[in-house]
Amino acid sequence: MSATPSAQFFKRVTPGGWAAVAWGAGIAFTALLRIRVPGQDEPDVFPGFIILRWDGLTMLAVATLVTLRGGALLARRPTAALNHFLVASVIAATPLGVDAIPFAQYLAVDVALYAIAAARPRGEAWRALLLAQGLLVVYVAVRLLAGWEAGTTSTLAVALTALVAWLLGRSEGQAREYAERSRAQATEQAVTSERLRIAREMHDTVAHSIGIVALQAGAARRVIATQPEAARQALTEIETASRETLAGLRRLVGALRTADPETVAGPEPDPAAVGCPAAPVELPGLPEMPGLAALDRLVELTGNAGVRVAVRRAGAPCPIPPDIDLSAFRIVQESVTNVVRHSGADSCTVTVDQRDPETLAVTVEDRGPVPGHARVSPGTGSGYGLTGMRERVAVLHGEFSAEPRPGGGFRVTARLPLPTGVTPR
Repeated sequence: MSATPSAQFFKRVTPGGWAAVAWGAGIAFTALLRIRVPGQDEPDVFPGFIILRWDGLTMLAVATLVTLRGGALLARRPTAALNHFLVASVIAATPLGVDAIPFAQYLAVDVALYAIAAARPRGEAWRALLLAQGLLVVYVAVRLLAGWEAGTTSTLAVALTALVAWLLGRSEGQAREYAERSRAQATEQAVTSERLRIAREMHDTVAHSIGIVALQAGAARRVIATQPEAARQALTEIETASRETLAGLRRLVGALRTADPETVAGPEPDPAAVGCPAAPVELPGLPEMPGLAALDRLVELTGNAGVRVAVRRAGAPCPIPPDIDLSAFRIVQESVTNVVRHSGADSCTVTVDQRDPETLAVTVEDRGPVPGHARVSPGTGSGYGLTGMRERVAVLHGEFSAEPRPGGGFRVTARLPLPTGVTPR
């Protein structure tokens, strides 16, 4: 028989719930010790005169309420919950007429120690143990200083039980930490292995062909003046090798990329349902490696899709490194794609700010849905597009924000640092 149903039941009960159960079990055990059960001539423990009076029962009721309050706090404020349990154990021990805090009244404390040691930082766990053991020492010391009897051996047994509960909790906490570290290491190792695999494939795909290209280019340079036919043959081989290398690189990149739903014939799948990010709309007519210079073409193609895009430029144009130029365009493209798909707006504004020679800022904003203008994809989307833009900006050590506009609509802003030495033309 599978143990899964029982395991799920135990997980559904919170630590505070287990503390309350432990307290109730302790009260029941205390009562059984003080009454005569079948098979006994007399109770195991003399009940004492205080517990039989109204004030004794009131103290037990107060202790129970304090324990229940501590159970409610155990998940959010474990140290405060432990203090409640310790106070309740002292209150409940008072009307029993005993010389030490009984084990039954410390069960809730043991549960709290286990929970704190298993889930809280090491320093907090040590403080909880010292607090629980310190109360037992203080209780015995007060009785000794007052000239009363003190159950030293009973207190040692209760202290030992609390220590065992704490050690069990620490063991579970350390096992959980080890499992988390192992998962993190396995993930890191998988990433490293994948990078090495990609590096090997890149080397196998590129190194040999580039070597041929270099050799043929050198040969063509040497004979181009004296042997034009040989130079032409070398250039032909360079072209062939280059095309094969480019095709191999494309195959490699295609294997690494997640399948784009836009390329699949038939109805558009929901990215949230299939579990893959929604790629920006690859509009036909854009260059293979576009940059901000292709914004006019993007505006034209987006206008054909029913959304007008106004491009505003601030500052003098300056040369932008290809990787930053491509990333800026992709951020604009993804933002415009979100406007087309999800906003319900009929227009948006793209601002390219190059007034700061050290920073390129791009902003895409819309004014919200327009009545009668339907969304291409109803709903708010999966959020993968924003994650991808944020990752692009993080790789370039820039700043990214995406938030609703105060007057309605949505605004996406990316600030990309430019390398030193890039100045306006």
